[in-house]
Amino acid sequence: MNAPLRVLVLWFPDWPLRAALGAAPPHPPTALVHANTVVACTATAREHGVRTGQRRRVAQGHLSSLRVLPHDPSRDERAFLPVLRLIERHAPGVTLLRPGLAVLRARGISRYHGGEAEAGRVLLDILADAGFPEARAGVADGPFTAELAARGPDACTVIPTGGSAEFLAPLPVRVLRDDQLTGLLVRLGVRTLGEFAALDALEVQSRFGEHGSRLRALAAGGDSRPLVPRPPDPELVRAVEFEPALAGADQVAFAVRQTADAVLLALGDASVVCTEVRIDLTDDDGKVFSRSWLHPTCFDAADLVDRVRWQLEALAAENAARPLDEGRALGGIAAVRIVPVAVDDAAHHQPGLFGSGTDERLHHAVSRVQTMLGHQGVVTAAVSGGRWLADRQVLTPWGERAVAPRDPERPWPGSLPDPLPAEVFQPPRPIAVQGADGVAVAVDERGALSAEPALIDGGEVQAWAGPWPIHEHRWEPGGGKRGHRLQIVDGRDRAWLVFCAGGRWWAEGRYR
Repeated sequence: MNAPLRVLVLWFPDWPLRAALGAAPPHPPTALVHANTVVACTATAREHGVRTGQRRRVAQGHLSSLRVLPHDPSRDERAFLPVLRLIERHAPGVTLLRPGLAVLRARGISRYHGGEAEAGRVLLDILADAGFPEARAGVADGPFTAELAARGPDACTVIPTGGSAEFLAPLPVRVLRDDQLTGLLVRLGVRTLGEFAALDALEVQSRFGEHGSRLRALAAGGDSRPLVPRPPDPELVRAVEFEPALAGADQVAFAVRQTADAVLLALGDASVVCTEVRIDLTDDDGKVFSRSWLHPTCFDAADLVDRVRWQLEALAAENAARPLDEGRALGGIAAVRIVPVAVDDAAHHQPGLFGSGTDERLHHAVSRVQTMLGHQGVVTAAVSGGRWLADRQVLTPWGERAVAPRDPERPWPGSLPDPLPAEVFQPPRPIAVQGADGVAVAVDERGALSAEPALIDGGEVQAWAGPWPIHEHRWEPGGGKRGHRLQIVDGRDRAWLVFCAGGRWWAEGRYR
């Protein structure tokens, strides 16, 4: 089981008020109102009974001198952006959860400062010196628990690994921020997160659905939200222009090497690495050809140059395959722009003393093979939705994000259950399925076999199962694609998946 993701959350109490008033607390009694409802109020206003969620008239009834201002969410975001940049200068890879709440992985900064509590205190000192003394820090397994830890009485609260459930148990269910569900739970007598987590998971799912099941997992300390780093700083982007335009892929790749080095230097200065990059190629007619590339670890300069070359080779192949009457779209390359799309803290990619060599060697070996064979020379397989094996197999070049054209989680009546054949024949291979008399087995419209399969490709049949009908796109001319499947084990203990269509037998796949 993987270790839980340790995160550090920085919380700025009453941030919408800080953004509106532009000063550190204490603030005069003030409330921010949206749609005639209080969405935030100062501590001094809360002392007089003003609460979030109150109607404006009720709040002013508690305190007639209450200052009321309109709430502007865009102002909150604009005011928090400089704070995020300040945090990023000391802890790259910070993620914005919402204005006033930032989260980052605890591993890198805690290793640098000698511990999680020490890292939290260092960041709080930096924020205090910058004029944000009210900031609080929390470290825990996942953003949900860490945020609640940051809201505790101490400036920095660290929840030990595996201690989320114990920490969350006494907290009220309202911290889940779902008024409808928590109101129902309170009426049922479930008032704390511990009581909610103690409910049977299947019963919660059947009663409250997937959303309720997710909230129960949060209450039990299971926070699996991934951290998505903020978009990279535009200053990391590098570009090069060619005058005159260059025509050959090798020429462009050679000329772009310095630009790739410049991108890596900029990333190094920011203490981040690039895990996804977009390359924009501009031809001499001003057309821009963009493509995003992923990396299993992080890009180096040679990787970036390879991606530029592969993108040019793919464009050249597409251009050559286009009919002359459609025109040739690609001219010489006048500019190349390298844009880091996703970055991560460099500390998360530092090699360890043990256990990190194999994956890195594998990546370099595969990349070298891909360089020799071309971009399409090395592919990875993913499962897509569909009924036929060829439809369920998606092959993606190494380094690209696999995108399934059809959702594999949806129901696909007529598809095979797991396990699937290890070998898929594309296109299907013709194969002979015969009865004991040597005559080909036929399947009628009702799915009945003319004889039991006894021979497959001349070999003896040990066992068989089926047939199972499959009929797809019935509305198309000709009735669509249809057939009847059989699973057959031959005399050499090889299992086959075959189907009969149009009076002929075909091998769709083979189990191993």
